[in-house]
Amino acid sequence: MHEKVLSILDTDYQQWIVSLKKRYRQSQLKAAVKVNTELVSFYWSLGRDIAMMKPEEKWGQGFYETLSRDLRRSLPDAKGFSYRNLHYMRQFYELFPFLGNMQQAVAQIGKKVISDENELVQQAVAQTESGIAPQLAAQIVSIPWGHICLIMNQCGKDQRKALFYVNQTVLNNWSRAMLLNFIQSDLYARQGKAITNFDRSLPEEGSDLAQQITKDPYDFNFLTMEKGYSEKKLKDALIDNIQRFLVELGTGFAYMGREYRINIGGKEEFIDLLFYNTKVHAYVVIEVKVDEFEPRDIGQVGTYAVAVDHLLKTDRDEKTIGLLICKDKDEILARYALELSSQPLGISSYELSNLIPEKFQGDLPTIEEIENELNKK
Repeated sequence: MHEKVLSILDTDYQQWIVSLKKRYRQSQLKAAVKVNTELVSFYWSLGRDIAMMKPEEKWGQGFYETLSRDLRRSLPDAKGFSYRNLHYMRQFYELFPFLGNMQQAVAQIGKKVISDENELVQQAVAQTESGIAPQLAAQIVSIPWGHICLIMNQCGKDQRKALFYVNQTVLNNWSRAMLLNFIQSDLYARQGKAITNFDRSLPEEGSDLAQQITKDPYDFNFLTMEKGYSEKKLKDALIDNIQRFLVELGTGFAYMGREYRINIGGKEEFIDLLFYNTKVHAYVVIEVKVDEFEPRDIGQVGTYAVAVDHLLKTDRDEKTIGLLICKDKDEILARYALELSSQPLGISSYELSNLIPEKFQGDLPTIEEIENELNKK
């Protein structure tokens, strides 16, 4: 016999239950973050101890194996004291020697996240005796140790590059696999690199942020296309892989539609791809071209961006951004073309290496081929 479940139907009671659930989940998250922060903080301090002692000079090259064995013997229930991990701890300290005041860092967990790369690097450079700015330290110690090791492996001693991936991991809540994907596609070198006129067409406080939502080149290697593919096939493939496309575009992009219909005067026009970006609070018109950039392309994407300003933009939105993504571009020609427009526009290229021969057929017949054969009988 099943136990009868009773529930109080009072609205205030129900809302209280919802509130309790939310508070419990938040407390779970805080506890997990605190445990991770304490562990990462300990690893940093152990790495500092090792670096300060200069153990190779005192005890020779076998020091790490000896320390690993002694720590595991003294703390049999603890993990993380492998020979390799001890090296990572020292590297962690040497890459971020400014993480001295961990208490300040922990206090900043959950507060404002640094979202601007320039601010991030400025804080890293402006080191003081009390350590780096607490917000930045909080970002570093809040991500999992496995992520930190991956960043150190891939970035070596390049502190600025490492800080970039730390910041992006926190902003986007990347898994380790996602972090590796963006490191391997060299997001650090691509982020914010589109050729734009944002410095002239947008207010100063918004132009840097808008620049950061661009990339050059865009990585379309998640697609597999036939050689000699058409624009339509490329756009179809991007929409068929919309989740991967949104990840490549970056944080804050919301998909509004493909072949988005707008009426300009008495003529019907279709925007290739329309997005809304919640970081810059603006519509983003994207036109994709399979050929090299031509100046006339600017007129098309600029016209569509102005039309969106008139037809869709509200008083709460910023000016619509137009982004042209081409197979290739001449940078000087692109810069000259952008000088003609007062609308915020950008030009990028894309990379696509997963190409198969045209008219490629697999060993198995398609559904259409099977149906045609059946209809002949």
